[in-house]
Amino acid sequence: MKTDARSPAADSRSADWREVISRYNSPDRWKSILQLASSLVLYAILFYAMYRSLAVSWWLTLALSVPTAGLLVRIFIIFHDCGHGSFFKSRRACDAVGVALGVLVFTPYFKWTHQHAVHHATVGDLDRRGEGDVWTMTVEEYSKSPRWKRALYRVYRSPFFLFGIGSFLLFVAMNRFDTRYSSRQDLVSVYGTDLALAGLATGLCMLMRVREYFLVQLPLLFFAAAAGVWLFYVQHQFEGVVWSRHGDWDYRTVALRGSSFYRLPKVLQWFTGNIGHHHAHHLSPRIPNYKLPACSSEDALAREANVISLKSSMRSLFLRLWDEKGGRMVGFRKLAGGTNH
Repeated sequence: MKTDARSPAADSRSADWREVISRYNSPDRWKSILQLASSLVLYAILFYAMYRSLAVSWWLTLALSVPTAGLLVRIFIIFHDCGHGSFFKSRRACDAVGVALGVLVFTPYFKWTHQHAVHHATVGDLDRRGEGDVWTMTVEEYSKSPRWKRALYRVYRSPFFLFGIGSFLLFVAMNRFDTRYSSRQDLVSVYGTDLALAGLATGLCMLMRVREYFLVQLPLLFFAAAAGVWLFYVQHQFEGVVWSRHGDWDYRTVALRGSSFYRLPKVLQWFTGNIGHHHAHHLSPRIPNYKLPACSSEDALAREANVISLKSSMRSLFLRLWDEKGGRMVGFRKLAGGTNH
């Protein structure tokens, strides 16, 4: 998989994509401000509408939670861009906005930024799995694991857990604590976010009453978490994805072939902040989300993109393991030798 950097073709391809992304690597301050302001205002309006709808029917509240969750996903993408330093030219401005948005999306900014940077540096690398990614075992690893570990892995990889209980617990519970590897900045980020969340929740409970707050916040967060984890999952766990051992790992190849171009309907593309153009994002995390569509349409990127649609992405639900011999993702029923463990 590793590209021969000395060949003329390799040099040409490298020059192509580097020249392309250089035209999109700079944020537009007013576009960023407009996107941030409009997303927050719309979110506040729908959040309030959810609260008011409780007087009519909780089913109406639940229906409104879907577009409101979509706006929370959009806000998370802005938070994500701030972590990459791509939303404003000023790193200080990115960090200030990122920290504030981290409270809304239940995620400590600096800790998440560190973990996500690791994800970008190790995506598709079989020898550097384990931080900022979805737990993925190879066929051989799974086959040699004890029964308890195979059972645990099956539970973890089930859609019910990944996009239900697991995603919800990630944002509600797991993000509330540090790890033993956390830096001082990460610790301040985690517990500072927790304190700010507690203050925000207390204030909203006083305004709305406790019962009403949870009837609004919990379904909203559940749907947003499920959608966010699904987006992250399907952009690296799909038919045609590329993984390799560290010695063969190549940045450009893994960005273009190890990340999908998730072609979504326009309305979903808007709610998800264009993050479906994930191959372009992995080539250059410095590209702000609103410039990703134009960048990914460039020939140097479009001709090598792994395109998946909303329909075809559903097949990713059945992919569980990386088959090194076959060079593809497979389900539990397609293990080497045809044995279903």
